[in-house]
Amino acid sequence: MAEPLSLTFAGGDLLQAGEMAPGDLSIAAGRVSGTRGPIVDARGYLILPGIIDLHGDGFERHLAPRRGAQLNVADGLPAVEAELASSGITTAMLAQFYSWEGGMRGPDFARRVASAVAGFDTRMDLRLQLRVEIGLREAFGDILALIDHTRIGYVVLNDHLPHDKLAQGKRPPRLTGQALKSGRSPEAHLALMQRLSSEMPLAEAALPGFTEALAARGCRIGSHDDPTPEIRARYRALGASIAEFPETRAAAEAAKAAGEPVIMGAPNVVRGNSHSGKVAATELIDAGLVDALVSDYHYAAIHRAALRLWDAGMPLAQAWALISSGPARIMGWTDRGRLLPGQRADLVVVDAQSRRIEATISAGHVTHLTGGFAARMVGAQRCG
Repeated sequence: MAEPLSLTFAGGDLLQAGEMAPGDLSIAAGRVSGTRGPIVDARGYLILPGIIDLHGDGFERHLAPRRGAQLNVADGLPAVEAELASSGITTAMLAQFYSWEGGMRGPDFARRVASAVAGFDTRMDLRLQLRVEIGLREAFGDILALIDHTRIGYVVLNDHLPHDKLAQGKRPPRLTGQALKSGRSPEAHLALMQRLSSEMPLAEAALPGFTEALAARGCRIGSHDDPTPEIRARYRALGASIAEFPETRAAAEAAKAAGEPVIMGAPNVVRGNSHSGKVAATELIDAGLVDALVSDYHYAAIHRAALRLWDAGMPLAQAWALISSGPARIMGWTDRGRLLPGQRADLVVVDAQSRRIEATISAGHVTHLTGGFAARMVGAQRCG
């Protein structure tokens, strides 16, 4: 791998120490530095901390361009890396299911993705978030072995079984389509769902031991789509201290009252509401209940959400913190999320007029470069 850049970005509007101000930023040896290097004219640009995305599943389209047309996972990762970089993301967690749902959400595919990510040579920080369906109690041991083998550090607990429909003896919605994705017949898929739902008391009895084992490995644990304060309390008791996409304001308020971080989806902000009729992220942000935004299903939405909040009157430093220092704080990462001396040289360069991301730099390495800023970078390197 090439040596990291040694440069000084001069005259840009710099987000540093919690405020925007004109200034210079130097990087060297992969860190924000106090030593000046060759000058890059950054006038007319915003210099912002690299984006930290704690939950994104937009990578799936690169690994399976069509249903059933799965690529070699490793072959698809360069395209994932390129999309992440063009979206200003310097640290990314790919949100991969380990689920009874099968297909790209199944255990076999999860193992393939985890191994590919662990062995992928990338200049950004690419990691895996494992989304575990809690009904898979028989797989808890295998999941722990996978975590040990691939060094997964963030696990989110999900329960996508339609318990009410199954208890009523009704056919769950979209059963046939889900069965096709899993490679099962609708009858076999329904039978599996019925068995797992009926055995949920056994899974719940096994969960405390599973989450204790996760915590012993240093994993951060979250829960997904908490609908009520009671459900949030249930997961809290299991050690899941991160509330990912709470469905209601009451659930978000319960998490914050307990000192737990709340994560919401950036597409929800860009749309102005939830596509599935849940609580609007902007409502929770306005109430001071959100600690981080994530890309969810669309990587490009994450920086657009911060800019949308800025347009709505929030200071840019506060809006950008939701996609930089906020996520870093949730994960306990003290080496990124801010442009301070000694921090990783993770930064995003945005044209102040067009708001287009023209450069992304991860640990001092260029991962995305385009537009007028590309010419300035090339000129600086020639002069240096």
